[in-house]
Amino acid sequence: MNKAVKWNLLARNSAALVDPLRYSKPEIVPLYADDLNKFLEVIKGDPLDTVFHVALSLGLREGEILGLRWQDVDLDKRIVRVRGSLQRIDKKLQLVEPKTEKSKRTLPIPDNLLSSFRAHRTKQLEEKLVAGSKWQENGLVFTTSLGTPLSARNVIRSYHRLLAKAKLKRHRFHDLRHSCATFLLAKNIPERTVMEILGHSNISLTMNTYSHVMPEMLRAAAEAMNAVMAGSNVANS
Repeated sequence: MNKAVKWNLLARNSAALVDPLRYSKPEIVPLYADDLNKFLEVIKGDPLDTVFHVALSLGLREGEILGLRWQDVDLDKRIVRVRGSLQRIDKKLQLVEPKTEKSKRTLPIPDNLLSSFRAHRTKQLEEKLVAGSKWQENGLVFTTSLGTPLSARNVIRSYHRLLAKAKLKRHRFHDLRHSCATFLLAKNIPERTVMEILGHSNISLTMNTYSHVMPEMLRAAAEAMNAVMAGSNVANS
């Protein structure tokens, strides 16, 4: 609209007269240590356990996880390339390009996730043999027993079922991504590194999103400085 005004196609930008709706940011409620241990225990052996491990270990978005292809996962080099996202468009599941270039990223696979990927790969190959001609090959890492893409709705339903089984309060699936970022920041991983892992477009987005971690980080910084100063006093005494 502003460009139309600039090009003399409109006399004024009527949209500028509209009061924007107030946006209330959803509260971030990550799974902390005790709850995380309970959740990890209850997902053992679940058909979607690797899905949850990817969310917690790499902080991928739901669509990025469900859109992972085996060509993007190199188990020998231990890396995952995030190159697309599975989205429902016109009632069909489609693999689409990431919204920004920053969302395209290459991440190292931690040891625990590597073993989970390998076990999942073996299980998927077994399902392919059982399905035979009914198998629908699409190269996706996470599929149904017939090779078709997983529905986000069914993944979330299973996620909430497992939370209830672990006697944990209800969380959004996206909170697994938040849990990953929170743990990294709490372990003093540099903010810019966390930004790259999450695929954020800029550092301010990362810091504004995870400002709840700041008090703990500041406390850790104060304790570290106290240790330095105490050591200095000892050395000078």
